[in-house]
Amino acid sequence: MTQTTQIIIHAARIGNIEVLQELIRQHTDVNSRDEKGYTPLIIACYNNQYQAARLLLEAGADVDAQDYGGNTALMGVAFKGYKEIAALLISKGASLNLQHGNGGTALMFAAMFGRNDLLQLLLDNGADKTLLDVRGLSVLDLAAQQGNEAAIEILQR
Repeated sequence: MTQTTQIIIHAARIGNIEVLQELIRQHTDVNSRDEKGYTPLIIACYNNQYQAARLLLEAGADVDAQDYGGNTALMGVAFKGYKEIAALLISKGASLNLQHGNGGTALMFAAMFGRNDLLQLLLDNGADKTLLDVRGLSVLDLAAQQGNEAAIEILQR
């Protein structure tokens, strides 16, 4: 990993807008990756850095970039529960139904981790609740496994 990649990833993690702006001005690759395949956008979103995420998207960051496990920024915010960033990613065209290495989707993460406001947001924007993970489980199955009664109710509407 180059030093520039380390710097842009770190700036994204802590939301250092000034450093990100300067790196963008210098034509730094906003889709560079660290050793796990994380892009600055994935890191910014996972660390709840809304302004950094917006800036990176405006600079051409790939909204659907996947790390080496297949996880996207949208999956990360669905897991963490960052609805405002999820809405930003969706507004920038994030694919709602991408699946990571085990077949999980952002919708599945939202259901498994009790992020029911995100579950509703994803459904409202067209997320597919019929997709199955590699074990053959649907989002409804996963919500039931977790005892997430609210998610079950939302999914059965």
